[in-house]
Amino acid sequence: MRVIHTDEITDCISKMCIEANIYLSQDIKDAVCQSAACEKSPLGRRILGQLKENMEIAASEQIPVCQDTGMAVVFLNIGQDVHIEGCLLEDAVNEGIRRGYIEGCLRKSIVKDPILRENTKDNTPGIIHYDIIPGEQLEITVAPKGFGSENMSRVFMLKPADGIEGVKYAVLTAVKDAGPNACPPMVVGVGIGGDFEKCAILAKMALTRDIHEHSTIPYVKELEIELLEKINCLGIGPGGLGGSTTALGVNINTYPTHIAGLPVAVNICCHVARHVRRVL
Repeated sequence: MRVIHTDEITDCISKMCIEANIYLSQDIKDAVCQSAACEKSPLGRRILGQLKENMEIAASEQIPVCQDTGMAVVFLNIGQDVHIEGCLLEDAVNEGIRRGYIEGCLRKSIVKDPILRENTKDNTPGIIHYDIIPGEQLEITVAPKGFGSENMSRVFMLKPADGIEGVKYAVLTAVKDAGPNACPPMVVGVGIGGDFEKCAILAKMALTRDIHEHSTIPYVKELEIELLEKINCLGIGPGGLGGSTTALGVNINTYPTHIAGLPVAVNICCHVARHVRRVL
């Protein structure tokens, strides 16, 4: 039995919140640079060049890469041989978010009540997903999510008869409807299967995967490649101003589902697809 104290978890999450908001992962940086080199639209190339410059300034000046520093989403994969010692785990995670957003001078965007709208002033509480895995390690992923793109996300409760063509139609519909509002170029996370809430979590988790790493399921890999190509043929382009780079990647996760259903979630993210992973 391995013991991990919540103080260590809090400290780790605090640092991860700051890091995720300043540095984008290497796969995203590479994709922006590659897209800038092959974008067909002169205006699109200029916008992609500005995005590249923005990433460089954020890193050198130690400031957020985007003014919307997001709602903190935390995935905890807890080894079943781990014992958490200290305060309540949820409190430890939220304390890490609070410290990170205050010490990192990150924008606080969370309100206590969805209707009354009073700001909590420390960006808590976060959205926390727990999963139990084998072993004695704690895997933490912090993925701050901005709401310009989050607001464009969709859940489709398809019929089994809709099949894979229905899935394609759902994803393309979500992207077309999002248009410039999701701050393209986008990263598109897709969840297929499970139920209403499971497919949405699958889609959110898909955004934390390297965009150059395709699914190990052959038909899903083919679907990721096909959808990326079709999305980039929509002409929405960088900043929504036209071009051949509407998305940088499409990541799809699947899960078993009921015989009567085919749930599909599309979680859209702008190019600021922030995620940091640590293992304790």
